[in-house]
Amino acid sequence: MDLLDDYLSGVRARGAVFCSTVSVPPWGMRFTEPAPLTLSAMLRGDAWLVPDAGEPVELPRGGIALVRARTPYTVADRPDSRPHVLVDGDDRCTLVGDPADPGDPADPMEPMEPVEPGRNWRVTGRTVGDAADGGTDLLVTAGYRVGGDLCRPLLDALPPITIVRPDTGLSALLDLIAAEVEHDEPGQQVVLDRFLDLLLVRALRTWFAHPGATPPPGYRALADPDIGHVLRRLHEEPARPWTVASLADEAGMSRTAFARRFSALVGRPPLAYLTDWRMALAADRLHAPGATVTAVAKEVGYADGFAFSAAFKRVRGISPSGHRAAGPRP
Repeated sequence: MDLLDDYLSGVRARGAVFCSTVSVPPWGMRFTEPAPLTLSAMLRGDAWLVPDAGEPVELPRGGIALVRARTPYTVADRPDSRPHVLVDGDDRCTLVGDPADPGDPADPMEPMEPVEPGRNWRVTGRTVGDAADGGTDLLVTAGYRVGGDLCRPLLDALPPITIVRPDTGLSALLDLIAAEVEHDEPGQQVVLDRFLDLLLVRALRTWFAHPGATPPPGYRALADPDIGHVLRRLHEEPARPWTVASLADEAGMSRTAFARRFSALVGRPPLAYLTDWRMALAADRLHAPGATVTAVAKEVGYADGFAFSAAFKRVRGISPSGHRAAGPRP
């Protein structure tokens, strides 16, 4: 296990929205209640992602968009194309027709006429698209209902809209997804969900390798043979009574050299990083049914609830019981 494994441990595509055969332009889909993290892959054709607040962003063929904005946005063949499908939540799709008053066709909030039955769009299970054959554009979208504290460093490291440009390392996986959505087959939902989970990990790797990206603390340190090994050990056994000396032994370095190198690569001292990670684990586990402060304390390496509570309040600014009463973070 490493930090990306842990950040993504609860992030899974389940019953994702699949937008298949999105016909010939013009077309558009408006996401009225985006998930905390949404992945959109343009398998055929080109598109634009148009947020309600901000400038349109191009999504080229083979490109992947990671969206963590919680405000509505539209994906369309052109920035000014009118959406005819409204996606509300994970897979609730509503068809809409042409503007009741065509004064401003680019205004997504303008009243719409009801769609004519059988016209342009169909919704069949997980597929939204043109009823006619031979559509030129193909978009696949997955919504991830992430929450809690473990994935927070990952979400915080992403801009509101991340565009991962076409990459040869992703093309084979995109081809597999495109082939899978062409026909309804038994078990297709499970296959596509797993493909999209894999695509998310590969897209994140590609983005965080970009020089302009700011990955979560410690991510780039995983490439260092010694410090990367120590980080993996911390994530594998967070409850172990680690000291700077024992961590330096894991790295095969002196205490002074290890502490200096760890701090330079990770951005914080080793025991401070360990404490932050333990508190992130504890913050999520406190919301588990039946969890007690004493039990969670032992799970993350504290001998008793008093020492754990003091550390939790120092790091989080709230007591464990207060955190639990406040409910999970959205």
